Parts: sequence; structure tokens; C-alpha cells
Amino acid sequence: MPSAGEIEARLFDLAPGEGAMEWDNVGLLVGDPERPVERVLVALDITEAVADEAIAKGCELIVAHHPVMNCRWLPVQSIRDDTPQGHLLCKLLRHGICAICMHTNLDVAPGGVNDALAAALGLEDPGPLCENGLGRVGTLPAPMSLPEFAKHVCRALGCNGVRYADVGKPVYRVAVGGGACGEFEKDAAAAGCDTYVTADLSYHQFLDARAVNLIDAGHFPTEDPVCLRLVEYLQSQFPGLSIQKSASHREVIHYYVEGE
Repeated sequence: MPSAGEIEARLFDLAPGEGAMEWDNVGLLVGDPERPVERVLVALDITEAVADEAIAKGCELIVAHHPVMNCRWLPVQSIRDDTPQGHLLCKLLRHGICAICMHTNLDVAPGGVNDALAAALGLEDPGPLCENGLGRVGTLPAPMSLPEFAKHVCRALGCNGVRYADVGKPVYRVAVGGGACGEFEKDAAAAGCDTYVTADLSYHQFLDARAVNLIDAGHFPTEDPVCLRLVEYLQSQFPGLSIQKSASHREVIHYYVEGE
């Protein structure tokens, strides 16, 4: 039976820690490195529901993409049961559940977030979008109209809806950036792409779109495909473990459409 520390080491083989941005928080963030692990739950985020699911399933470890303690947006100054973050951390600790988080290092890693997104959309021959390894650029088997492609994105990623801006180009050479990668729109244009799929785009990015069609498919849908990749990878490295993708964690954003 492997330890949490041994599983962390194999995950760093997949997504080396040096690939993480300097502000990021990756690796074994909660728990004892020597903790024996028999059951693993994989999720994009460690939410209260995911923690409860891990407890119910008897998991000793949760492997997630987003850090359970992200010191850029929510510095950890205390761990108190009467705060949302503190309550979650206390729950993990009380139940002996370790947490390993692979964030921006998994974004840039081959076989990571962006390769999983490119594969989910059926892009052929994907290569890096940016010099640091973020994003991917590939081509569709055949050109599509933008409304057709928007429907394809929605169905392929299980989105509740997508937002898009049409600059009048058919879709063939596509760039993707899982999660909030709107800042790389110019890189997509420079790579000769006609369309860029990412998440968390601003109103002004849609308003000012000129060079590439923009599709905002949502943060969760564009990153969640990597979870199955993590399940498959861990299963290949530790065949004796029980490894499951979370059934409780899903897209939280819903769209109301008039007439429905």
C-alpha cells in the first residue's frame, strides 16, 4: 500500500513542481506523507461536498487540481472551524484525509489540463500555445461554422452553456486554454488561430474581439477533463489502489434562457 508521499512523488513525475508559477501552492498540502493510502478520490476542487464524498467512500487521499489552500487569493492565516476554509481543512484533518493538489504545473505538463481539453474537443496534432507550455493549438478534422463549433464545445465538455464572439471566421485552427487564460488571446492570434476556447473572459474582451473567434466555455468544463486523466495515470502507477473521479463535484454555473 503506497503512502501519500509516494503518490505525490509520482504525480510530480507527471507534472514537475518546477512547472508551477512562483505564487502557486502545489503538492501534498494537507496530511501526513507517511499515511498509507488504499482509496483515492480525484476532483477539480476540494469542496465541502467532495470532502464529504471522500469520507463516505473511506478515502485516505483527495487529488485535486485547484489548491485547497491557495495563498494567492485566500492567504491562510488561521485554521478555525467557524470559517469556510478552516472548516474544510479541519474536516480533512479530523478524518485523516490527505490532499495533494497539482495546479499550474499540471496546466503546462504534457498530458495535463490543456492536452486533456484539446483531446476532449477532438483537436489534431496539438502543440503548446505559449513558450511556458500553457495552452494548446490544434486543428479540427474539417472546418466548422462557429455556431456548429460552439454546440460541439458545449456537448463535448458538458457545459450548461457557452458565451462566444464571432469575428466572421470559420473554425479550423483552434487554440485552447483551460481555466482563466484570457490573457493569451493575442498568442492565439499570433499562432494563426481562427478561434480561441478558454474561460472567464471579460465583457471588454468580447467587445474588442477582432482577430479570433472567442468561446468562453466556463472554468469547470474546460479543466474537468484532466480529472479522468489523473484517474488513469494513478491507476497505471498504482494498480492496487481504488481510484475514483468525484461524483459530487460538477459545474455550479447555470444559465436561464427566456422561454425555457
